[in-house]
Amino acid sequence: MPSVTLTPREREILALLRAQPLLDAAGLARSLGTSKGAVAVALSALSQKGEIVGRGYILRGEPWAVVVGGAAWDIKARSVATVRLRTSNPAVVGRTPGGVGRNIAEGVARLGGRVHLVAAVGADTAGRDLLAITSEAGVYVDHVVTSPHPTGSYLAALDSDGELVVGLSDFAATDAMDVAALSRSQELIARAGVAVLDGNVGVPVAAWVLAVAGGGGVPVVLEPVSVAKAARIAPLLRPDLPVYAVTPNVDELAALVGRPVDDTTADIVTAARGLHARGVAHVWVSRGAGGSLLVSADDVVALDAVPAEVADVTGAGDALTAGFVHGLLAGESPAEAARQGHLAAALTVASGHTVRPDLGVAFAAALADTRQP
Repeated sequence: MPSVTLTPREREILALLRAQPLLDAAGLARSLGTSKGAVAVALSALSQKGEIVGRGYILRGEPWAVVVGGAAWDIKARSVATVRLRTSNPAVVGRTPGGVGRNIAEGVARLGGRVHLVAAVGADTAGRDLLAITSEAGVYVDHVVTSPHPTGSYLAALDSDGELVVGLSDFAATDAMDVAALSRSQELIARAGVAVLDGNVGVPVAAWVLAVAGGGGVPVVLEPVSVAKAARIAPLLRPDLPVYAVTPNVDELAALVGRPVDDTTADIVTAARGLHARGVAHVWVSRGAGGSLLVSADDVVALDAVPAEVADVTGAGDALTAGFVHGLLAGESPAEAARQGHLAAALTVASGHTVRPDLGVAFAAALADTRQP
């Protein structure tokens, strides 16, 4: 039947299925930001129109990711004119869901993966709103704990040209997360397909997650977040707490190994070999516009950044990690998962959103294009 008879939603579902044929109704719903019921109606219509002749639903064995990290609100205030310090400045102010761990979890969900967030929010309206929005995006939030501290927030004051003047953060809720509060998530982590550890969490929590995941043979992806937090978490990189992949930039890599690292292939590989000896299987180093370098025990792969017309770079790193985790959940090799991470990042920076709402549809279409003969 001619494709012009398809509705826009039906075309979106076909694009997703062409790129990821084994997505189930729940995965399709998460990618599209809709309900399983609405997806079921569309699938039925596609079957009647002859566009779908068979489906391979995989429900019981569907692997999931667990992201342990921060959840917060990002508040951006961009001055209308050049900022004048110590006085009031007219500005455009916006608030969006944020937190590295939360952003990664939403990215995985938007890409169609099953993902659980383990984080802390306050017993306040901000926390309730944040969880509602995150849940609507397809993230399971039943393991988020309630903190006595307010829900985290990050305030960025930007000059008229978009450059940061000052950033202020309140992550007391994340800082106060402890092992006792997270103990009910132990089985969830131990049975996950992939665990993601956001460097914003405290060292005791990070050590516990690594131990639980290691005991269950669960691959851990560690996102260092910043130079300071990379230095804080570096002592945990040791053979008895194995890490599947760590995702630093060059400066964070230097903090992890405790010495300066030049942005050259040779020096990055040398530093990565040091982390291999400390139990890290894959060191995936972001080099900004220069792409990335994936250093494994038996291979070094240089990956180019995917070209994109940049609208806003906010969220690019989180999307990079989300795409990587999505690939790992789908059974891809680390190199292919990293390529998918670059694709997700490019689609995100082109959108102007920290987490692109239509990331799953855009990703499926772009991935299908790259696989055309």
